[in-house]
Amino acid sequence: MRDLKAGISIKSTDSLIGSFFEDTTILIVEHNEAGSTGFVTNKPYGKSLHDLVEFNHSKPFPLMDGGPVDRAHLYVLHKRPDLIEGGKQLTNGLYLGGHMEQVIKAINAEAVNQQEIQLFIGYCGWDVGELDAEVEEGSWSFLLQ
Repeated sequence: MRDLKAGISIKSTDSLIGSFFEDTTILIVEHNEAGSTGFVTNKPYGKSLHDLVEFNHSKPFPLMDGGPVDRAHLYVLHKRPDLIEGGKQLTNGLYLGGHMEQVIKAINAEAVNQQEIQLFIGYCGWDVGELDAEVEEGSWSFLLQ
């Protein structure tokens, strides 16, 4: 079995039909002694950035439904460290987080596109060993990178 680690994508199997995770693809951004964290990358949230009260001054930009945990916060994955400082490099030029003011500025200036930035409402989280057990039982399969 492949190892879970930051940068790996997993896809739900039929055993998760009927749950939040039905037909989802998740990018793992952390997998360590504290547990696992990831974002659903194929589930639109149904609203745009400018629909959120605190960002109503922004240009429209799609939001993704990142997961069922902490849905009161906005999270960013990006490939533009030249425009957005403070992000944590995950893998292959992909960064988690960064200065939100710079994210909004880049979006409003149309200096980025959806292939360079993804915004998420919520995230997915697992306790230590929980995601490994779900992979072992067949709830998730690895996607080719």
